[in-house]
Amino acid sequence: MVRFDFSSVAVVALAVASSLSAAFWLNHLDDNGEAQAASAYVALAPSASGDAAQIVRAADGHYWTQANIDGHAIRVLVDTGASVVALTREDALRLGLSLKPADFSTTVTTASGPARAAAVELKSVSVAGARVERVAALVVESGLPNSLLGMSYLGRLSGFQATPATLTLQP
Repeated sequence: MVRFDFSSVAVVALAVASSLSAAFWLNHLDDNGEAQAASAYVALAPSASGDAAQIVRAADGHYWTQANIDGHAIRVLVDTGASVVALTREDALRLGLSLKPADFSTTVTTASGPARAAAVELKSVSVAGARVERVAALVVESGLPNSLLGMSYLGRLSGFQATPATLTLQP
């Protein structure tokens, strides 16, 4: 027999709600208390599908791969430190994303310093069969040398594992 203590359920529910609220604000505020669009991918979405993908480590020590983004092949650097998939303006144009200067209303911090960015949602991103639908992304106006495969894609996989030679993506 299962017995529920409604006061305990209420306390747990309140603790979960409080934790989610704190996580939301920690993810959406920078050091100055300003909102960051880079964390906009928090919305619940279906998980990944397809087959496991294996990426071979390049001579420069990074994991580079070709991602199929909305039906187009885009070379990306796998970056677990990037909150979202980040696209160069050139790659966004190849995807057919027509962005106006006013769309670049968010300031993000990149390795090269602050940059303006536009939030977009990609229909799908897949790497060698490991596919994720409806992926949050940012198009960085300038200063991003390569598109990045960030956590808005990687975090939706069931897992990924790096070895000295390969990176395996598990849908």
